[in-house]
Amino acid sequence: MSDNRKIAEDILSGVGGEENILSVAHCATRLRIMVKDKEKIDQAAIENTEKVKGAFFNSGQYQIILGTGTVNRIYEEVRQLGVAGSTKAEQSKEAVKSGNGFQRAIRTFGDVFVPIIPVLVATGLFMGLRGLVLQEQILAIFGMTPDDISQNFILFTQILTDTAFIFLPALVAWSTFRVFGGTPIVGMVLGLMLVSPALPNAWGVAGGDVQPLEFLGFIPVVGYQGSVLPAFIAGILGAKLERQIRKWTPEALDLIITPFLTLLIMITLALFVIGPIFHSLENVILDGTVAVLEWPFGISGLIIGGINQIIVVTGIHHIFNLLEIQLLAKFGNNPYNAIITCSIAAQGGAALAVGLKTKSKKLKALALPSSLSAFLGITEPAIFGVNLRYGKPFIMGLIGGAAGGFIASLMGLKATGMAITVIPGMLLYLNGQILQYLFINLVAIGVAFVLTWMFGYSDKKNLETGK
Repeated sequence: MSDNRKIAEDILSGVGGEENILSVAHCATRLRIMVKDKEKIDQAAIENTEKVKGAFFNSGQYQIILGTGTVNRIYEEVRQLGVAGSTKAEQSKEAVKSGNGFQRAIRTFGDVFVPIIPVLVATGLFMGLRGLVLQEQILAIFGMTPDDISQNFILFTQILTDTAFIFLPALVAWSTFRVFGGTPIVGMVLGLMLVSPALPNAWGVAGGDVQPLEFLGFIPVVGYQGSVLPAFIAGILGAKLERQIRKWTPEALDLIITPFLTLLIMITLALFVIGPIFHSLENVILDGTVAVLEWPFGISGLIIGGINQIIVVTGIHHIFNLLEIQLLAKFGNNPYNAIITCSIAAQGGAALAVGLKTKSKKLKALALPSSLSAFLGITEPAIFGVNLRYGKPFIMGLIGGAAGGFIASLMGLKATGMAITVIPGMLLYLNGQILQYLFINLVAIGVAFVLTWMFGYSDKKNLETGK
């Protein structure tokens, strides 16, 4: 019997047996199990299972942290043992029924924006690479100056870096329709209508070079390039409207009537009501975010770097995707990324200290890979498997994150993208900021490591108490 098969059997036994499982899915690091009866779960048995780095309930699912790669193998073993599998999206639809209204709203927000993030990551990498190759020092290596770069090459790089944000409303409306039960392609077309070339370009209007259209003498109508909230709200209402129209429409006419009425009604509402109202609200949110990030003396970095991983533990961190997307769409940079990178790196530093200091082979085998995972941008194994379990390492990690975030804020570091951090995040700082980026990460890791080593962990205290 393979080790993974034994682990899968132990997990099934720990959650109350196959008969207590509704479905199993997985994400990048966690096995996600929907159970019938929470009381049948043996938490201690699960946490003591080999390769398990922690387990907890979140979003209506029992989530077992196994780590990147491992989770895929354990999931396949669980499936081979006869347990019904489902996709993460299917589980989310079931899980959305659980939790309070705020928790359900946050989960829904994440379901909408998480699928969009990969293309924004790619766009951020394109921005970083463009910044690298256009640096005077880099060009000088090849005997070139910025004046030697052809306009055709500049145009090519603009296609890579600008397209996702120009058509961002289409991506948002598509994903929102998908989550709220509408037809995704109808949502995409609605989003494309919001950035139609027939409308005054939003960036041109913002720059004062283009005038918005005016209807009824007081309703401004513009394109919504790079905008999020108008497409999000239009997507919610559009999906619900489409479902209602479909109920009322004879089946023989559904193909014609439903998309026609949905798009006609929604683009009218989007341009004349939803757009003006929620674009203004979006600007207020963005201005507030920028004001906080520009607090003097590094205060914003100190606070955000210190509390970010607490927010991650609560599971509501996806709401900040909106803020990062807005920053990138409006300014082409993202100072928030540098700060949260420090909070992530610091948790890795704390777990690394535990792994190097402990004499327990089991804890060492858990803590060292968990720290590496954090340095690659995924903190759940380090947080739930090590730092929160022993308490003080988590606090020391928060202090390290605050220290690194403080310096990142003082230095004014700004990423070219979002969603990747620590080691992979270096690709977002190739535009002349890489040395500063490495420095803030080393500060965050170093502070967390030293504090954990000195004050945050003791084999004698923790292992003797059975923690």
